Formats: sequence, structure tokens, C-alpha cells
Amino acid sequence: MKGGWIGLALVLLTAVPALAACGSAAGDGEAGDADGGVIRVVTTIAQIAEPISVIGGDRVSVTSLMGPGVDPHLYQASQSDIRKLEGADVIFYNGLHLEANMVRAFEEIGKTRPALAVGEAIAKDRLLTDETGAIDPHVWFDIDLWKTALEAATEKLKEMSPDDAELFEANKRDYFARMDELKEESLAKMSSIPKERRLLVTAHDAFGYFGRMLDLEVVGLQGLSTEDEIGLSDIERTIDLLVERKVPAVFVESSINPKSIEAVIEGAKSRGVDVRLGGELFSDAMGDAGTEEGTYLGMFRHNVNTIHEALSGGG
Repeated sequence: MKGGWIGLALVLLTAVPALAACGSAAGDGEAGDADGGVIRVVTTIAQIAEPISVIGGDRVSVTSLMGPGVDPHLYQASQSDIRKLEGADVIFYNGLHLEANMVRAFEEIGKTRPALAVGEAIAKDRLLTDETGAIDPHVWFDIDLWKTALEAATEKLKEMSPDDAELFEANKRDYFARMDELKEESLAKMSSIPKERRLLVTAHDAFGYFGRMLDLEVVGLQGLSTEDEIGLSDIERTIDLLVERKVPAVFVESSINPKSIEAVIEGAKSRGVDVRLGGELFSDAMGDAGTEEGTYLGMFRHNVNTIHEALSGGG
């Protein structure tokens, strides 16, 4: 990982003059005049990009660096990404060490334009940590926490374009109302799953906030980052739990290699327990643009429906 950001830092050092030249207006808190005054937003993950495109409406142009199936824990910025960042009026990223290989990039670029870690707007006492004290960065899986993150991004847009502040606020209120509806819908679905079956087993530990919000026990074979190793003991402990609790299904993730989950299924089968693949969940990445799963609300609803169907016995 160190080699990744060192290489990126060297690229950024050569790009500093260009960054300063095209970023002076944004650094002063005003949007650039490209695209008729539209605010040029670049984000890392689509979980930020898509909601901000809705909240910003036609007053923003949003580009996400990381598309479907992309793992932000391992992501290395390309020359093309640097050019996109250079052309931005504002950059929104999750922070909380999610985009581990891009930290130095944001520090450098943040000298010339706003670069906001929206996840770090959330109060620390509401964040989850693992046994080592590392913060869980997957905050978009708690709808209330993600509203806080999107609120921070919206306030930054208002600063950059005060004339559009009322529009941004109205769009945000409408979007947040849809988020609240989704939360209530999700709580109702999860509460209908028998308590002993509310065990969500996935490849890596991305669903802690999701589980806390929806009263699900969550087991991730990997740690908070996909850089963590999966040991045989992790797989064996998970199989023991599935056998003991008679949980019918486990899940793969769209951005994670499925081999570890397949090993769990085979291990349970060898002990006479039929555990099936419950379906594919979206964790660190969303679905394809233009699909329901390519939206934040649609991605979240897909996960809820997939889990509900597999664990309630409906599938």
C-alpha cells in the first residue's frame, strides 16, 4: 500500500502547477465557469456521486472515479483520475480510511480546491470500530449516518453556489424523505425474519452499520478492509456458527472474490448442512449506472430484499 501512494504522490507533485491554475476559483469557494457555471463534482464512490447528482440537479455535473465492481480499499488512482480531479471544482470522498491509497492525493489536491471527506462529518461516538480500534468506514449502510454525510456535502455545494442554496436544500429534503421511507421499509422486512435466522454472513466485514440499524448479527470472513487476510480458522468458525444456528444462506459481494464464501458452503456441506448461496449483495460498490441497483436507494433496497428472501425462507 505504501508504494501505491508514494507513486501517486509523485504524479501529483508534477501536477501541482496545473492543479493550482485550474483550482484557484474553486479554492476561493466559487464554482468554475465551465459548463455555464455548473459545479463540477468528482467523487470516489458512487454512493456519494448518485445522491449528490439528485440533490444538485442540473446545477452540478458529477463524476465518480469508482464504478461497479471496484474495491475502494485497494483502488489506485490512474493518470485519467488525476486529470478528472484536476478539473473538479469540489471533491467528495468517504474518508475514514476507505480510500486508503488516495489519502496523500486528497491532501495535495485539497490545497487548491475543496476536498471533503463526507464520512468524517459523522460524530465519532456513532462510528463502529473493530477489535484493533480501526474505524469501520462503510457508513452508507446506516441511513441516518449517511444523511449526515450527504448533509455535509450539500452544505459545501451551498457555499460554492449561494444562489442555488434553496434548490439544493429542497432537493435534499425530498431525498432524505425517501431515505426515511426506505429505512422504515427495511426495518419492517428484517423484523419479519425469525430472530435465530438473522445472521448475515459475507466475505468481508462491510455490513456492521447495516446490521446495527436493522438488528442483524453480521459475520465477515475478512476484516474491515479487503486487504486483510482470511485464515482457515475464520472459515471454520463461520461454519460452526452456521451449523449451530441452522442459517440457510450466505452471501457474496459484487466487488469481492467469492472463493471464501464458496469454501464456507462446501465446508458446511461436508458436515451435512445445506447452506446455499443467498445471492449477491452490493457492499463497497453499487450496480451499473442506469439500473435500480446503480442508485443508492435501489442498491440498499436490493440488499434488504435479497437478504429477506434468503433468510426468511421465502426463496
